[in-house]
Amino acid sequence: MLALIAGRGKLPAVLVDSLEDLPFIASPEGFDPDFLVPDRRFRIEELGTLIEEMRALGVTEVCFAGGIRRPDVDPARIDAATQPLVPRILAALGQGDDGALRAVLSIFEEAGFTIRAAHEILPALLPDAGVPTARRPDPTNEADAERAAAIVAGMGDLDIGQAVAVLSGQALAVEGVFGTDWMLASLRHRPDGGGGLIYKAAKPGQDRRVDLPMIGTDTVTAAKRAGLDGIVVARDEVMVLGLDRVTRAADKAGLFLWVRG
Repeated sequence: MLALIAGRGKLPAVLVDSLEDLPFIASPEGFDPDFLVPDRRFRIEELGTLIEEMRALGVTEVCFAGGIRRPDVDPARIDAATQPLVPRILAALGQGDDGALRAVLSIFEEAGFTIRAAHEILPALLPDAGVPTARRPDPTNEADAERAAAIVAGMGDLDIGQAVAVLSGQALAVEGVFGTDWMLASLRHRPDGGGGLIYKAAKPGQDRRVDLPMIGTDTVTAAKRAGLDGIVVARDEVMVLGLDRVTRAADKAGLFLWVRG
């Protein structure tokens, strides 16, 4: 049996729609996914109890999907089953994103669960390399994508973010703790005439089973409002939530979409 640890956004519902059997859906309190009602809402102080409940239900596999924020821990709400995990939870929360995720994954793996990536459940989330849009990147865009890939690799080494906007070899904005949408919104009132691209990729050494970056039609809308010419994602490193819909949206907006191999 599969359990889906589901955060905000559309991805959890897309995964559920692709499955023959309904999974057990557990969501961190305050982070319900779009279009789904969780079977269980939990707090980090109840993680041990959640694991026990999942075992009792016969869960053997766990998939993490959707957005969450790093929680605060209320010592008064830690239950008995979670008490032994507290040192590891606190240590995880004190690390960068990658370290925190690895620590959480290890807790579930040591409890006997197999971690399944969202793209293992739905392989179409990772499209083949190519340009599916009518508009294609030009040589300037290609040079900017090369520059952007180097910037994101450097950001990844520092555990900062997974996206950058680049024009003429210069970084217009980089993704930080507030995410891609906030980064693109910061470009809406840019003082130049527009242009450039957004590039997204996984961090070097990232555990690809969880927290891969993702784009969807909202990304297209935000990139258009930011005055960009297109979107570039690294092949096998960025999930595209509905390639056909994203391609149609990009065509309508006059943007290119490039899955860069």
